[in-house]
Amino acid sequence: MTGGERIGDFAVSVDDGGVATVVFDRPPVNSVSMAVYEALPELRERIEGDDAIRVVVLAAPDGARAWCGGADLNDFVGMNPARRKERYARINELLPHLNELERPTIAAINAHTVGIGVVLGALCDLRVAAAEATFACKEIEYGLVPGEGGLLASLRMPQGIVREMLFTARRFSAAEMAAAGYLNAVVPRAEVAAKARELAELIAAKSLPSLKATKRTQVAIEGMDWPEAYLLAQEASAVLTGGPDAAEGVAAFLEGRAPRLVDR
Repeated sequence: MTGGERIGDFAVSVDDGGVATVVFDRPPVNSVSMAVYEALPELRERIEGDDAIRVVVLAAPDGARAWCGGADLNDFVGMNPARRKERYARINELLPHLNELERPTIAAINAHTVGIGVVLGALCDLRVAAAEATFACKEIEYGLVPGEGGLLASLRMPQGIVREMLFTARRFSAAEMAAAGYLNAVVPRAEVAAKARELAELIAAKSLPSLKATKRTQVAIEGMDWPEAYLLAQEASAVLTGGPDAAEGVAAFLEGRAPRLVDR
């Protein structure tokens, strides 16, 4: 394991298998201040600049009260419409650094998740949650409009479930979120890290150029109709066909053996 470096409120460590663990650690409840958003470009640069990193696990400390407790309301003291719009504009510049990160990302959700936390989880590629974790969009209780709806809809969550979350602000259980398609797996809290690790190791064994290209295309095809998305994926795959891993992957399959990937 290497690293242990700090980027804002994120602690980054990288193991020998290519799994980067990014721990969001901002006591007491892992609320998101503007400074957290501002750290995302540096975090992205750190990860994309290291070809040893093949997959990222976004976690909270083991004993955290919340995986992400929502926005830091201290930032909203004295807020007015003009300042709110400025804040939104800056956030809209910064959040894509997580969504567009050129590595698969796994959210290891070990505790409660609120508001922007639901968004951060949705921006990851896979989500594993503790059975006791809950999920809530609370903005309507503060007289605001929840911003999570469009992103949750893009995950193909049922309209009725999304609108219930937004209109009621009630806490949804991990089981409910799994049934709605938000979560890949629900396990006891003590097993969240291990389950996320299991998925990460499966991903880390794959070709790095393929992982990068697949992530780019998946981000790009959101919102496209399926023929357009299919063509984009075909183009990216065609480019990779000239690389050593593509030929090795085919040869390994035909010979009945595990592939010996060059770009590992």
